[in-house]
Amino acid sequence: MTVKWIQFAAAALLLLSGLVFMILAVFGVNKFDRALNRMHAAAMGDTLGILFVILGLVVLRGISMDSLKLILVIAFFWIASPVSGHMISRLEAMTDEDLGELAVIHHDKEKKDGGQEDTLDKGV
Repeated sequence: MTVKWIQFAAAALLLLSGLVFMILAVFGVNKFDRALNRMHAAAMGDTLGILFVILGLVVLRGISMDSLKLILVIAFFWIASPVSGHMISRLEAMTDEDLGELAVIHHDKEKKDGGQEDTLDKGV
């Protein structure tokens, strides 16, 4: 009986953690001005939130075929989410003219000891 309560408490903690991360991602998306910052907040919160929610469901279900399917869903999300986020961010970087204000680091100044020094340049 106590094992079931411990299992329920662990699952509830994981589900609530996932919900908190997803809610924080919503606030992060609404807080930032630039599209790339918004995408970062959405991708990080979404990935971590879904991980905790599905792990909570795995703990609730126990060891079964349903748990294996849920773990495969986690694996799919963790493979597909970075790829889709990267593709969308590349599209944003190629089409947004305001991204020219980003700072770019160049390696062109010589240090006193003959090595390379990083310089910060505005613009792309």
